[in-house]
Amino acid sequence: MKPYAIDPELAPILSQLPADMDLSDPAAIAAGRAGHAALFAVLPDRDDVEKEDRRVPGPADAPEVPIRIYRPVGQAGAPRPGVFEIHGGGFVTGSIEMMDAWCQAVAAEQDAVVVSVEYRLAPEHPFPAGVEDCHAALTWMAENAHALGVDPERIAIAGQSAGGGLAAATALLARDRGGPALCFQLLEIPELDDRLDTPSMRAFTDTPLWNRPNAVWSWRHYLGADHGEEVSPYAAPARAKDLRDLPPAYVSTMEFDPLRDEGLIYAMRLLEAGVSVEVHSFAGTFHGSALVTGARVSQRSAREAMEALGRALRG
Repeated sequence: MKPYAIDPELAPILSQLPADMDLSDPAAIAAGRAGHAALFAVLPDRDDVEKEDRRVPGPADAPEVPIRIYRPVGQAGAPRPGVFEIHGGGFVTGSIEMMDAWCQAVAAEQDAVVVSVEYRLAPEHPFPAGVEDCHAALTWMAENAHALGVDPERIAIAGQSAGGGLAAATALLARDRGGPALCFQLLEIPELDDRLDTPSMRAFTDTPLWNRPNAVWSWRHYLGADHGEEVSPYAAPARAKDLRDLPPAYVSTMEFDPLRDEGLIYAMRLLEAGVSVEVHSFAGTFHGSALVTGARVSQRSAREAMEALGRALRG
């Protein structure tokens, strides 16, 4: 690995990360999903949040979509805000479980109802399966807002990495299909651009946890073998020509992350389109460095995202 100027507080995790994530082989991806999940600490459930697993109607001619609902314990007065969460994993791995602690924290700290979605993964289920699952589950959430105790005017969408890309794509779908209405999009280290041509994507070929070779295979699997030259903006939101009338956004990126520049460019394009955006690139970090929760930069990143989400939910 090149001598990247990584924050010293993040250095201890480097030796614990997989030396080489092989995303070229579908069988290896399936076998490695459990190992990927093991990177995320399993914390005891909070006493102030209750969880419910359900299945909701999926896209037309597709299976039901598993979701997990998080509610603060205790009666709410007025309807609570809602957060629709999409996990990451390069479109090929990840699960509801990896964001369980985050969802519980949001439910408790923001007094919000959180719905986390278990969308179908590539390469078994290439685009548009994942984003259509997300849109179907978001639609169910909005249509059942009253039963969930959610204020339909205060539903935000959130995602990290590929989940950030799916969140941006779902927001585009929601705009173009006339709903559901979203008040905010929280896009953390989002995977947005299949063209792989930004300076950071060209430069970071051996960065920890995520690098250009991983990104190449991630997009190949997600788009499928027969995707052709024209790639939908609902697959790669960076390709969207019109970003007007999208919800306000918070976009975070990490310095030594090949996804850095596509996140920054998307944030700037949102601003140019008249969308209110906060954007922050955290120095000395890499994709997934937030796993080192004790590092001060990780704490700043988590705190800033939570505060931005809270401001949006309070209106």
